[in-house]
Amino acid sequence: MLRGLLLTSIATGIVQAQSYSGCHRHGSVEYCYGADGEETPITTHAQSTTNAQITSVPATTTSSAQSSAVTGCHNHGDDVYCIDGDGHEVQVSLAATPTGELPAQYTGCHSHGSSQYCLDADGNDVQILEEGETTDGSDSESSDSTGGMNCHFHAGVEHCVGAGESEGSSTKSCGVQSRDYDMPLRIGTLFVVLVTSAIGVFLPMLLIKLPLPNLNSIASTIIKQFGTGVILSTAFVHLYTHATLMFANDCLGELEYEATTSAVVMAGIFLSFLTEYIGHRIIVARGSKACAETCDDTPETNRSTSSKEGTQPQAMQLAHLGHNHGADPTKPNTKLSVMVMEAGVIFHSILIGLTLVVAGDSFYKTLLVVIVFHQFFEGLALGARIALLPGRIFPSKTIMAGTFALITPIGMAIGMGVLHSFNGNERSTLIALGTLDALSAGILVWVGVVDMWARDWVIEGGDMIDAPVMRVLMGGLALVAGMVLMGVLGKWA
Repeated sequence: MLRGLLLTSIATGIVQAQSYSGCHRHGSVEYCYGADGEETPITTHAQSTTNAQITSVPATTTSSAQSSAVTGCHNHGDDVYCIDGDGHEVQVSLAATPTGELPAQYTGCHSHGSSQYCLDADGNDVQILEEGETTDGSDSESSDSTGGMNCHFHAGVEHCVGAGESEGSSTKSCGVQSRDYDMPLRIGTLFVVLVTSAIGVFLPMLLIKLPLPNLNSIASTIIKQFGTGVILSTAFVHLYTHATLMFANDCLGELEYEATTSAVVMAGIFLSFLTEYIGHRIIVARGSKACAETCDDTPETNRSTSSKEGTQPQAMQLAHLGHNHGADPTKPNTKLSVMVMEAGVIFHSILIGLTLVVAGDSFYKTLLVVIVFHQFFEGLALGARIALLPGRIFPSKTIMAGTFALITPIGMAIGMGVLHSFNGNERSTLIALGTLDALSAGILVWVGVVDMWARDWVIEGGDMIDAPVMRVLMGGLALVAGMVLMGVLGKWA
C-alpha cells in the first residue's frame, strides 16, 4: 500500500508540474499534448488518481464536444466522408484518394488551433472538415479576397497571388470543389455574352458600308489596328499566361520538361505557318493553271507577254498576303489567313465560356464584366478582318462572324452541363486546357505578328507603309490602345 501511495504521489506531481491539452486515447492508453507540443502518454494508474487535475487544465482545443473518433467512413465520388459523434457527416481531407480499402474509422481525434484532426491506421494526422470548410479552416467562397491575395479563376481552378501568399498556401485539395452556383444568373448572362459578341464581330461589317469614303477609310484603319493590338495581347497576356498557370498547377505535379508551355506555343506557330504556306502554294498553282488555259486562246505574242506579266504577281504571293485586288484568281486573298485567325480565337473562346461558368458566385459577376469586354474587343478584331474579305456579307462572312458569336455561349452551356462534376484540378483536365491555351496562343502569335502587324506596317504593299502621317498616327495609337486595354483585362481573366 505504501508503494502504491508513493507511485500515486509521484504521478500526481508530474501531472501538476505540466499542463496538458488535447487528451485522447490510443487503445487503452491516454495521450495528451504537453506544453512543448509533444504527444505524451499518461499512465492508466496515474490517470485514475489525477483525472480531475487533467480535465481541469485549460485546453488549447476548441472541441469540448469533439468526439474521439469518426466512424462509418464511405465515399462520395473521390471524396471520403465519415460520421462524427453527433451523427453529422464530415469530410476527411486526404492528400490523395485512398487506393486500398477505405478505413472504417479514424480514431484519436484532436485539434490543432481551430482545425480538427484524427489519426489514420499509420498514426498520421488527417483533417476533418465541416460542411463548407476548406483545408485551411476558412470558408470556400471567402478565400476569393482574404489574406491580402488577388484571387481569380481559370477553368474552375482558383489562383491566388499577392502579398498574402505563403509557401503553405499552395497546399490544397485536388478534388471537385464545392461552390455556390446561381444557375438562373448563368443562363441569363449566356445571352448577354451572345449579344455582345455578335455586336463586336458584326459592327465592322456595317461600318465599312458607310457611304462616306474618308470616314470609311479612317474607321477601317482604327478598327483594324486596334484589333491587331487586341490579338497580340490576347496571345501573350491571356493565353500564354493561362497555359503557364495550368502547367504550373500543384495538382499536375512537377513537369519533367520545364519549357512545356513555350514548346506548345512554338508548335502552334509552326502549324499556322504550315497551313498558310500550303494554302498559298495551292492558290498559286490554281492561278497558274487558270492563266495557262486563258493564254491558249490568245495569239502567240500576247501569250508571251501575258506569261511574263503573270509570273510577277505569282512571285509576290506571300509578300502581298492580306491585300485584295479584285477577283483575279492569281491574286492572293485573305480568307485563309482570317480562317487561321478564327481557329485560334475559337479554341480560346470556348475555354472562356467554360472558365466563366465554373467560377464560384463570389467571383462570377466580376469575371462576367471582364469576359463581356474581352469578347467585344476580340469580336472587333476578327470582324475588321472579315469585313475586308471580297464578296458580300451573306452568306460566307455571316457564317464566319456567327461562329465566333456562338462559340463562347456554347462553352458556357457545356460548363453548365458539367458544373457539379467538373474538376479543374484533375491532371488530365489541366493538361488538356493548358495545351489548348498554348496552341491558341501560338496561332494568334503568328496571325497577330505576321498576318496583321507586319503585313500592314513593314511588308511591301502594306496599308500603313506609305499612308498619310495623320492616318499613321491614328493607326499607331489604335494599335497601342488595343494592346493596353486587353492587357489590363488580363488582371482578372
